[in-house]
Parts: sequence; C-alpha cells; structure tokens
Amino acid sequence: MPSSRDVVFVDGVRTPFGRSGPKGLYAETRADDLVIRVIRELIRRNPTLPPERVDEVAIAATTQIGDQGLTIGRAAAVLAGLPKSVPGFAIDRMCAGAMTAVTSVAGGIAFGAYDVAIAGGVEHMGRHPMGEAADPNPRFLAEKLVDGSALIMGMTAENLHDRYPAITRQRADAYAVASQEKVAKAYADGSIQPDLVPMATRSAEKGWGLATADEPPRPGTTMEALAALKTPFRPHGRVSAGNAAGLNDGATGCVLAAAEVAEELGLTAKMRLMSYAFAGVEPEVMGVGPIPSTEKALRLAGLGIGDMGLVEINEAFAVQVLAFLDHFGIAEDDPRVNPYGGAIAFGHPLASSGVRLMTQLARQFGERPDVRYGLTTMCVGMGMGGTVIWENPAWEGAK
Repeated sequence: MPSSRDVVFVDGVRTPFGRSGPKGLYAETRADDLVIRVIRELIRRNPTLPPERVDEVAIAATTQIGDQGLTIGRAAAVLAGLPKSVPGFAIDRMCAGAMTAVTSVAGGIAFGAYDVAIAGGVEHMGRHPMGEAADPNPRFLAEKLVDGSALIMGMTAENLHDRYPAITRQRADAYAVASQEKVAKAYADGSIQPDLVPMATRSAEKGWGLATADEPPRPGTTMEALAALKTPFRPHGRVSAGNAAGLNDGATGCVLAAAEVAEELGLTAKMRLMSYAFAGVEPEVMGVGPIPSTEKALRLAGLGIGDMGLVEINEAFAVQVLAFLDHFGIAEDDPRVNPYGGAIAFGHPLASSGVRLMTQLARQFGERPDVRYGLTTMCVGMGMGGTVIWENPAWEGAK
C-alpha cells in the first residue's frame, strides 16, 4: 500500500455569480457551460499542466437533472476539450458539494490513485430550484424523524435564532451590512477579480454580454433598509432576504495535486491540506453543522481554533455564522473572519460555494505570509457541517 502523500491546492477560479431568475445574468446560459468555462480557464492559467495529466474531474451539483445531470464531471470534461482518457463523476452533498468534491479527490491523491485532479461545483438555481423533482420519503414526518421545518432552509435558520436568543435580528442585520461593506472593499482593492473567469451571456432583451463581476452584491446596504424587509419564513421572524444568501447561479473549480507532482510540473502550491471533517447535526438546526465539523477537523490536525489566522465560513444565513463565532469565542468583527466578505453579498449557488471559500483563502494566504493556518467551513442542508483546514506554504516562519 502506498504511503500517504501531501495534497496541495494549486489554483482556483469561478464564474461571476448571478442572481437566479428570468432577469439574472445566466437566465439563458446552461449550467454545464458554466463548468466548461471554469475547466478551460484552469487549464489556460496553468500552462505547465498537460491536460492528459489530469486524472479525475469531480463536479458537484445539488439538483442533478437537465443540464446539471448526465454525470456532469465527465460530461463537462469532454465538452471542455480534456482528453477522453480523463474520467469524471458527479457528486452531491447539497451546499458542501464542491467541498466534498475537493475532499474526495484529495483522498485519492493522498492514497496515490491520482496525481492531479480538478474539483468544483455548479448550481443554476434559476433553471433548477432547490428541491426540484425531489420526493422526500413520507416517513421523515410520519415517524417524526425530523420536524417539517428541517426541509425548508429558511425555517431552520429561524429555529437557530430560537436556540440562540442572544443572536437577535439586529445582530444578524449588522453582520449582513458588514459583509456587503467588505465585499465592496475587496472589489475596490482588486482582491476578487483575479480569480473570476469572464463568462459570455445572452438574453433576448439585451443580446450578447460578458459577465465580469458578481451580480448579487448590494453596496451601500444600511441597517434601516434591512429592518424594513419582510421575514418570509415566520411572521415577525428574524430571517430576511437581507441577512441570508440569495438564490444564485454560478460555477467554481480548482486544481489539486500531490505536492511532489506539483513541483515536478512547475505548479505553484497555494495551500496544503491539513485535515477535513464532516459532521451531522439535527436537521432542524442545520446551521450549527460547522461547529462539530470544525472541532473534529481541528482535532485531526492537532490544532486549536486559536491557531487559525483566517476563517472562511459560508454565509448561508447570518445567524449560522454568528452561532459559530459565539461558540468559539470569536468576535463578529474579528478581522480573521471572511476578510473579503461572504455569501450574503457574493451569493450562494449551493454546490459551488465550497471552492469559492478555498479560492478566497488561497488568495489571502498569498497576501498574508504571517498567517500559517486557515479553515474553510460551511453548514449543509439536512443537518450537516463540513470543514477543511489548510496550511499556507508562503508562511514566513517556514523560511
């Protein structure tokens, strides 16, 4: 049996994220075309990587039908022009789809089954709304295995507010405003654009266009504006469209490799994988999932939360992030947390978001040689959490 090998994150890119719906950026764009563009860009940006050296393409989608079906990892690889000798597969862990694509192929690289792999995710929520064609088994409710709210993500966020009454709507709205402000600053600083791949768009109304920036951010968002929004999941509730991620379309992808293979091919390692973990929680409060998954990943890495110099946590709902921060004793304005902002502003095309977190962390590592460790984490529908811990190869202490 081969010994375990170090796994490195070489590069990550994504399409700009769009708003779902008939007027969104990608209303008339196929989901698989988003993935194809990402794969082609990864190959273009890494010219020393021969396409035939890619051993696997793992692409996640939550709703695997239509243009997100047909084993999308394989279909997109062929359509992107990779050699037909390169296999591919599809994967689903709802919001953590791309994260699971990364950890799945990383395990194969560590074991020696692969040298290089591409992993990512796509979600076109305009074409395929969350839960489309799903048929939940009636036993879930008939046998009271879960409460009915477990199947509606906004209601699970309201449940989380119930469990943590110190997390008020005002705190959630303030966190959302800060996320919008950080995204606006990151764009102004040029921190986001380098990892966006321009995407051709088309609509009957506007004709051909080119998407070069995320569509969902709302710069200038105020507390007063958020306070006026309705709470669709509960009368007089606390979860609104302003303190939650929206319905979005987009794709992400990254190149992973064994450390020695990356060196052989002249590929720069931007991050080294330290550990990862997934954990299950009560589906009714799925937003607490990142807490146990992070505790497990830290334990596996032999590290503590204080060792994390950067934290990229998916902002499905502000309350979910605040529950995580409160649990670990991290202030909500801690500069380590989502320095570029998060999904409340960028958007959250479900299965694609895990690699967005990683791509942003990798860029921050490059800017912060004083930081050695960082983590990417997210909650997952049906009551789960996922966490990946990374080390910065550019850490100044290693020199």
